Amino acid sequence: MSSLADLRQLVRQRARFACEFCGVTETSTGGQLTLDHFRPKSKGGSDALSNLIYCCVRCNQYKQDYWPCEESALTIWNPSTEPANIHFFESENGTLLPRTKTGEFTIKRLRLNRPSLVAYRDKVRKQAEKSRLIEQYKTTVQLLEQVNRQLVNQVEEQQKLLEEQRNLLQFLLDSRD
Repeated sequence: MSSLADLRQLVRQRARFACEFCGVTETSTGGQLTLDHFRPKSKGGSDALSNLIYCCVRCNQYKQDYWPCEESALTIWNPSTEPANIHFFESENGTLLPRTKTGEFTIKRLRLNRPSLVAYRDKVRKQAEKSRLIEQYKTTVQLLEQVNRQLVNQVEEQQKLLEEQRNLLQFLLDSRD
């Protein structure tokens, strides 16, 4: 059995050092996040890797020790077993919209559309778009530099051909005389 520190590190790596529920990173929060039991130990949960969630303090506080009491009760999305896009999608402004009842319940329970989170997701999306545009710009500049080098080579080749033509014409003129 792995130590709790080893499990914590595995969960952090799986989560890519971000809250598995809302996506805020260790960098954006200024430190490590919390380790939460998806199914609380008090309700039969274990220390299994699939039951451990890396999450921010807010998501952990809002989730509390929630576990459905009966089969028909609503469940929270488990980010360690399912991708987020099954249950919700992000709108253009950073607001999460539900695709499923689980997604709707998770958004409400964890308050995933709190203003600071919406602003964070919007900022992350804009930064990603900016990075994409910068990479596109760099690629365009590289292609333009390549085209420019090809044009320079063609001009040099044309100058050589023109010089050869002049020499040939001079030779023909000289041989006529």
